[in-house]
Amino acid sequence: MAGRKARLAAVFATALCALALPAGALAQTSAPSAVQVEDGVTQPVFGYADAIRERVWVESTFDSDLDGVNDRIAVDIMRPRATEDGLKVPVIMDASPYYTTLGRGNESELKEDVDGDGLLDKWPLYYDNYFVPRGYAMVLLDMVGTGNSTGCPVTGGTPDNLSAKVAIDWLNGRATAYDKDGEEVVVDWHNGRTGMIGKSYDGTLANAVAATGVAGLTTIVPISAISSWYDYTRSNGVVTRGPDYPAFLSNTVTNEDRRPYCSPVRDMLSATDGDESGDYTPFWAERDFNPHVANVSASVFVVHGINDNNVKPDHFSKWWYGLADQGVPRKLWLTQTGHIDPFDFRRPEWVATLHRWFDYWLQGYPNGVMDEPMVDFERSADVWETFASFPDPAAEDTHVWLRPEAPDAPGSLGLTPAPGKPVARSFTDNPSQSENTMVSNETVVQPNRLVFLSEPLAAPLRFSGTPVVRLRASADQTDTNLGAILVDYGTATRVSRTGDGIRTLATEDCWGESSAADEPCYRQTEKRVAETPREVVTKGILDALNRDSLEAAEPLVPGTGYEFTFPLLPEDYVFEAGHRVGVVVVGSYPSYGSASDQTRANLTLSVKVSRVTLPVVGGHEAAVRAGLPVQ
Repeated sequence: MAGRKARLAAVFATALCALALPAGALAQTSAPSAVQVEDGVTQPVFGYADAIRERVWVESTFDSDLDGVNDRIAVDIMRPRATEDGLKVPVIMDASPYYTTLGRGNESELKEDVDGDGLLDKWPLYYDNYFVPRGYAMVLLDMVGTGNSTGCPVTGGTPDNLSAKVAIDWLNGRATAYDKDGEEVVVDWHNGRTGMIGKSYDGTLANAVAATGVAGLTTIVPISAISSWYDYTRSNGVVTRGPDYPAFLSNTVTNEDRRPYCSPVRDMLSATDGDESGDYTPFWAERDFNPHVANVSASVFVVHGINDNNVKPDHFSKWWYGLADQGVPRKLWLTQTGHIDPFDFRRPEWVATLHRWFDYWLQGYPNGVMDEPMVDFERSADVWETFASFPDPAAEDTHVWLRPEAPDAPGSLGLTPAPGKPVARSFTDNPSQSENTMVSNETVVQPNRLVFLSEPLAAPLRFSGTPVVRLRASADQTDTNLGAILVDYGTATRVSRTGDGIRTLATEDCWGESSAADEPCYRQTEKRVAETPREVVTKGILDALNRDSLEAAEPLVPGTGYEFTFPLLPEDYVFEAGHRVGVVVVGSYPSYGSASDQTRANLTLSVKVSRVTLPVVGGHEAAVRAGLPVQ
């Protein structure tokens, strides 16, 4: 940590020199040549309409399409005109595969060259409108094989991951770039610090670049981002997307006229993605950033939807836990929405916080943003709480045991195993069973699930972190899937899962400066809420073949009992007094995204030695106060 603190001190010392004058003196400058800070933040004193716009192609170190020529990465740049007179500015970079295909943001904006001069006139999102006038350069980078870059996309493979790295190398004088005429372009306006930001695939690229440890990447802001492509397309051995999902996504982000050209690359992806097993192979290790978290030297501001069913929350949590272990400076926002940008679920607060984050890390302005609580958590619609960290330090692993009751009734839950010998309860896997069927009518015994219910709670029960399920079970087949769902049975008004929790309105607001072709106005949103009788709190799945290793499958011996241990998705959740905690055990779980093995096994659970470990805030004593039985 001493080395990290020394590096940060050096960054701030250099950056403060770049500010050149006190805020009051700068405010009197009629033609500013330096960044101005007032009211604790950088001010929009530089022009937007007259900002310099460029496009360059950076020479890479890889050849994704195997044509014998290294790929070139297209980079669109907007920077204040004052950089021509010596102003040094940091870079905010949004690297993306979507600028010419699916678009960016809630309104799916694309890059547009309106006048045909080879330079962007319409820049997606508001970052350029807002930050360029405040003394930043904005870079929109086309990931390899997309937009104006050459090569072919490889869905999380090395060329994808290094696309933005080569641009950062160029910004810092370690790579070569050319303009449309083939003339070399050298950067003389950059202050040496780059921040990366983006949602979904864009944020994934930020994680990937940070995991390389590239010098000059100072901060990243990954929003709803992937940290492991294995976890995005598989879960504990179960194939959750497919078939041939990497090839499908590569085709989706490739410009239509280049899709035939990139067909051999997609064929290679399909031949090596391991759909037949779902195991963790070298193909997926190349696409997993979590093992490389020790390389991260940039600060990290993570944003994720706790109910994101696209990029599930274990992507943020595994990355976050690794960052914590390494002591990386970090901040976290968790929302009740799904796969949604904070610009569309908490707009004014987001713009203000992001502004201060970039001012601190890229301009070097000491505004106190790192002295605030580390975690903002949305407890209910637009009701936010702050915490010192995630998980809550007061959370303690607490075993909640599955207890048998009468065969014609659901089981119960307790803080100790039920007395007496183990009791077996059986059910039959149903690969077409919906999540709604799994969790509905909880007091009725059904043939394709097992339900375990607490009594109505005497006091609220909160947990924070990643629950873990341990089931002792056998099957009458050599293979099966297992799933577990933690459910809150109790009526409440909650953020709806429809539309990922937001509704887009007809009204707009504006964030930044305009040019003739580009204005920063976007449609506003509001939370969708609904009163529901229950909520799926968290869930998880496992391929029984991968019970001991994700890298090698081992068939079951029919009738033999095994211990199956797997995590549920992370959460910070409060079961309110009067609600019931439910644990539902199933086989296949198609609503999670699992592709069933279609075995339809009969499964037998040894109830009294199976449990869920919850990280309960306040530990065992809090669970007792909530009314979970000890005897």
